[in-house]
Amino acid sequence: MEVKKRLYTVDDVWEMQSQPGGAEYNYELVAGELIEMSPVNLLHYWLASEISGEIRDYLKQHDLGYVGAEGGFSPPQDRYTLLAPDVAFVSKDRMPQPLPQTLAGFMPDLAVEIMSPSNTLRQLREKAAIYLRNGTQLVWIVIPDQKGIEVCRLTEDGAIKVEVIGIDGALSGEDILPGFKLPVRELFPPMTS
Repeated sequence: MEVKKRLYTVDDVWEMQSQPGGAEYNYELVAGELIEMSPVNLLHYWLASEISGEIRDYLKQHDLGYVGAEGGFSPPQDRYTLLAPDVAFVSKDRMPQPLPQTLAGFMPDLAVEIMSPSNTLRQLREKAAIYLRNGTQLVWIVIPDQKGIEVCRLTEDGAIKVEVIGIDGALSGEDILPGFKLPVRELFPPMTS
């Protein structure tokens, strides 16, 4: 007898997290598969805080939208996918008002994923493809061990273009955060050498 694996939806995750004690657990969904997210290490936490803080400082001068960490985003036409980027930016014109107290039924304009010991670069590139093919314009994959960042974009023919920015380079907000620049070196504290 064949045993069917249960497919989860965004609504299932919302229900689980709304239960008493459910907020202690973070989940993502890829093709209906429930993925429990473990707590991150201190470097991961620090990098997410730094990137979010830099974007937030920029947004205080340029009222373009909202930045946050680990919010749940799903494509509107796909109830079996839910991703929680380490940092996400959503432009003002795309953010529902008032701000909803639910998971977002859309993808962010910019998603940042930080590599942890618990995931591989291949997994993060697959997530980047999900973001980009569902409305995200730019994905930054931070690779702490290499002190570098992969910048991912979708080309006109639907392919994923990856540009590697090293320690001496700078991240650009491109058309999403015009004028935003962040030297990669500033992200990595001296103690990470």
